[in-house]
Amino acid sequence: MTVRERLEALYALGEGEGANRPGLSPAEEEAHALAAGWMADAGLEVSRDSAGNLYGRLLGRRPDLPEVWVGSHLDSVPRGGRYDGALGVVAALEAVARMDAPASRTIAVVAFRDEEGWRFGHGFFGSRAVAGALGPGALDRHDRDGVSLRDALTSLGLQAQEGGDWLAGPPAAYLELHIEQGPVLAGADAPVGIVDSIVGLVELEIEFHGREGHAGTSPMDARRDAALCAAAFQIMAAERARAIPRAVATVGSLRLEPGASNVVPRLAHLVVDARAPDDERLDALEAALREAAASAASEHGCAVEIERVGRTAPVIADRRVVSALEAAAPGAPRLPSGAGHDAQILGAAGVPVGMLFARSLAGGISHSPLEESTDADIEESVEVLRRALPELCDRVGVASSAAPPSRADPRDG
Repeated sequence: MTVRERLEALYALGEGEGANRPGLSPAEEEAHALAAGWMADAGLEVSRDSAGNLYGRLLGRRPDLPEVWVGSHLDSVPRGGRYDGALGVVAALEAVARMDAPASRTIAVVAFRDEEGWRFGHGFFGSRAVAGALGPGALDRHDRDGVSLRDALTSLGLQAQEGGDWLAGPPAAYLELHIEQGPVLAGADAPVGIVDSIVGLVELEIEFHGREGHAGTSPMDARRDAALCAAAFQIMAAERARAIPRAVATVGSLRLEPGASNVVPRLAHLVVDARAPDDERLDALEAALREAAASAASEHGCAVEIERVGRTAPVIADRRVVSALEAAAPGAPRLPSGAGHDAQILGAAGVPVGMLFARSLAGGISHSPLEESTDADIEESVEVLRRALPELCDRVGVASSAAPPSRADPRDG
């Protein structure tokens, strides 16, 4: 099968328009089964860890050395696109299958579980699990149907533990291919780009507690409307984020209780995704959002509770990974990633990481069925991986250092 055919086979899984493969769902499990079969057909040694992450290993000349990993994820957001995550796994498999000879160390194609995190409200489950970085209470989080993450794992015959040691690895380095999810490479007429930094991310859960009342008999000036608090907060959050260069804040999930059109809401539950390119701006953004929530609650007579459910630090790509990519793709532009990826979880755990972007079309739209990339750009990204991986296997024996600061257009998404 070609890379395109495999992408289409994965895209067809799940129900509804677009890609619909929630983390730790039957559709994601089916995607992993497909990929495992493709790995076996390519002659790789196939295994998975207790959290369900999938590995296909091409043994190197020195299998005793720490491995180099390359891959991404196979879950999707609702109505997602063909390429997000899936391209990184399928292209890595194709690149390894094309290698003429074993590298100096073993290369593992990896498919992580539940990177997107929309089902249980916290992303990067698979990469956090493999690195022993699941925080307290992580397995007790529930989806909208009341299913806990722990129960979802059990239903698939999997298990994980909060904290602990690495489930597999740690690797000597990790390389991830992803579509850009932005317009910079298209504007530069470049098929691929080399990522030198990944944005930091804070996830906040905010609850505004008001008082329910009849929609027709509760005077406007006597209400404690939790939905009104939430609306005021969203406006303030946008203003606070705009005041911090290259920071963004998004309320992508909002639940009201009791949720009836003729009842003043007593509770509003929001999940906030806040991102910034460095620790200083990320800290400033979180503080500003907390202040905005307190201000909105005070203005409209509600109480507020704020919980940080996740913080992923900004990551600078390892110079050795960047150098291997530059040798494989001379002249490819450098750019930062405004989206989070499994690479930054491994990077935060001390693994040398780097990323390659494939050009996005359609204005860089992503998390949408309109997501697009050409077969020519996909082929170029496969070939860059094929050339870079043996080089990276040799380079990771050399001392590490961070990549120099980005020279990319700061408007990158």
